[in-house]
Amino acid sequence: HVQLVESGGGSVQAGGSLKLTCTDSPTLGRSYCMGWFRQVPGKDREGVAAIDSDGDTGYADSAKGRFTISHDRAKNTLYLQMNSLKPEDTAYCYCAADGSRLPPSQLLLSKKYTYWGQGTQVTVS
Repeated sequence: HVQLVESGGGSVQAGGSLKLTCTDSPTLGRSYCMGWFRQVPGKDREGVAAIDSDGDTGYADSAKGRFTISHDRAKNTLYLQMNSLKPEDTAYCYCAADGSRLPPSQLLLSKKYTYWGQGTQVTVS
């Protein structure tokens, strides 16, 4: 059973930075995908950034050039560095994982992920 625990959310002014962290369990396996998703009330959960076990990444257009996803396999930790934050980045953010690699076209599809963390709030004012 994979357990994901997010941290690093908070409140920041526009233009600022936050780094989200997600610790995962070592039972994820050798082939996997991990991603960050976010949701605001009344809207569907959207993919922000994802990475697979080969290091291939995918980003939402809104995240390109501002966010960077990385995974430290030795520490079982997923990161999302968010820079130049905007008020529209305000959302509840979730870490997700799946025990298989996904094609690039599916990396940011929430329905493809099996395991989810509890989430952390990001507020940009």
